[in-house]
Amino acid sequence: MRNEMEEVMVVGATGLLGRWLVPELTRRGRVVIAVMRQAAAREADYRAWVTALGGEASRLRVMEGDLDAPRFGWSEQTEHAVSRVRDVYHLGARFAWHLSADDARRTNVEGTRTVVELAARLPALRRLVLVGGYRIGPRLNAAGDVVPVPESSFDHVGAYEASKHLAHRVGWETAQRLGVPVTGVHPSSVIGDSRTGVTIQRLGLGETLHRVHAGQMPVLLGSPETFVPVIPVDFVASFLARIPEHADTAGQEYTVLDPATPPMHELVRWAAERSGRRAPRLRLPVAWVRWLPERLLGTSAEALDFLDTARYPMESMLALAERMGLALPPVRDVLDRWFEHLRSVAFQPEVETALTALRAAAPAPRASAD
Repeated sequence: MRNEMEEVMVVGATGLLGRWLVPELTRRGRVVIAVMRQAAAREADYRAWVTALGGEASRLRVMEGDLDAPRFGWSEQTEHAVSRVRDVYHLGARFAWHLSADDARRTNVEGTRTVVELAARLPALRRLVLVGGYRIGPRLNAAGDVVPVPESSFDHVGAYEASKHLAHRVGWETAQRLGVPVTGVHPSSVIGDSRTGVTIQRLGLGETLHRVHAGQMPVLLGSPETFVPVIPVDFVASFLARIPEHADTAGQEYTVLDPATPPMHELVRWAAERSGRRAPRLRLPVAWVRWLPERLLGTSAEALDFLDTARYPMESMLALAERMGLALPPVRDVLDRWFEHLRSVAFQPEVETALTALRAAAPAPRASAD
């Protein structure tokens, strides 16, 4: 492979996307520098994870680094150790409801600035890949025209959502100012592996399905057109891994989602049927319930920001995926496997239970396309 032994750095290697991207990169012949906190204590377990997912742990280097610290907390000598890195992936973010604005800004916004500035100092850099979210990218209006995402601020949405919008703007502006070749990738709600259903995350749509499964969703929020698109984690990893290999992706942004995702209300009915529950029939607009106490909502009010009817332009992503040799797996099958995994772990997905499931399933590595 042309990639053989080229170094790539992944910031946010221990998150959901990072745990699938790193094995994929090693399978494609890359030497991966995985940046994480408490690296010495976590290295053995992380290597076991890479191996369980079919990766080549011998191509993995683990380095201590903290997004909250200036320059990752690295000395000049430490930074020199990554001077051969060709590609940088920034997946790191603080993802939770009820973040303080200060915490969200420090990790998600200033952390992104730190990554871009580091990339600008790397003499061998080919590409920086910034991972945002589908609500950051452009969308379609009622007439089907592509329009920019509406402005977002800490005054109008939760700190996580606002910080991701601001981080995207800061990241791109910093990259342009410093001459860093950058590509933006904006995944939708990332669900389990398309082959096994395995995941390590429930936050977001997984929480909704848990409530349905437990019979704790009395109403349908939003309208029949409410759309919360999904994408399997292994597809995103494969797409990300191939981005720098295509020179024409520099300066571009791609929203990554499955346009065949059923509307939200249909997803709820499907989950209810799978769980032997009666699906809720009453529909309420999101605006009617936004100010209810969260104990009555059964979720964070911030989650309501994701319940809208927007649709997204997909032509460029689908065309690029085809060039990469990637095809979206049938979304109904992926949803089935993901939901079954969540049920099997009592909707408490963790790295340990995911590792057990991966070892039991022993999936064959996805073939890499050149």
